[in-house]
Amino acid sequence: MKNESYVFLAEGFEEVEALTAVDVMRRAGMSVKTVSITSSLQVAGSHGITVTSDLLFDNVTFSDAAWLILPGGLPGATNLYEFEPLRNLLETQAKSKRGRIAAICASPGVVLGQMGLLEGREATCYPGFEHLMKGAIYDDTRVVSDDKYVLGNGPSSALFWALKIVAESLGQEKMEEVANAMLLYPKDMDSLANFFG
Repeated sequence: MKNESYVFLAEGFEEVEALTAVDVMRRAGMSVKTVSITSSLQVAGSHGITVTSDLLFDNVTFSDAAWLILPGGLPGATNLYEFEPLRNLLETQAKSKRGRIAAICASPGVVLGQMGLLEGREATCYPGFEHLMKGAIYDDTRVVSDDKYVLGNGPSSALFWALKIVAESLGQEKMEEVANAMLLYPKDMDSLANFFG
């Protein structure tokens, strides 16, 4: 489906990261669906919260996807990496002209880094996974945006990461509108620059 974005859920995904992305993007008016890479719509997160996905991976074509989004969590990130159809999809998205990829926590290293997709790019991830980001320029900060990628470092950064996805898609003004509506910062502040490193 055109201009659709997808958040991929594997057993052991980080609930805060996955659901924050969905919530914030929908507040901004973006179309986003959760996708189970398992055989069931029900996927258990790393803290025992079970989420009912919108779709099963095998039932989606992912043509012209706007964003492919990877929450972290363990073993969620490892399960995402080990799912070959998703790796193939990420490779295609990385080569596409318009498609973007977002990942947070362990996933920038465990998934994108091990695939070699971050080589030569600025990147962040959960501390301890830097060694998996082959050839990436590691930046120890909450959120990093580099060309096709928006990367976050962990659960406490999930809101800022999701807002950066909105900013990259719909612009700074829309991002600030969503942030203000969520009471993230006083309405008279000009930007969220202080949150991004």
